[in-house]
Amino acid sequence: MSQPYRVLVTGSRDWDNDQAVRHAIAAAVLENAPQDAPVVLVHGACPRGADAHAATWAAFAAADGRRPVTGEAHPADWEQHGKAAGFRRNAHMVQLGADICLAFIRNGSRGASHTAALAEKAGIPTRRYTA
Repeated sequence: MSQPYRVLVTGSRDWDNDQAVRHAIAAAVLENAPQDAPVVLVHGACPRGADAHAATWAAFAAADGRRPVTGEAHPADWEQHGKAAGFRRNAHMVQLGADICLAFIRNGSRGASHTAALAEKAGIPTRRYTA
């Protein structure tokens, strides 16, 4: 079995197009992941928006059983880091590494835009979707 194919999803809390998220993840996996590679879907664990859509995709894909899929949630620690928590969490997800970053940016979302820029700087191929 190949190394896990890591997909980093970042996005706006108010990204409401779940179909766009599902299609983008599926396309990234189908186009790029080795056929025998398990998929790890990394996301920021926000209960709404792009993170929630990504978590739902991971759960359905794992249940589907065509290939091993694991969701890797990274919730921000708002109590410890205050307003910087989201940015710190996003930087940590990028530092963990990914094979691709999918950024769903609505209304110029600072967090998603920042994460996409960090991923690009780290050499992670990044696809930006805007609304």
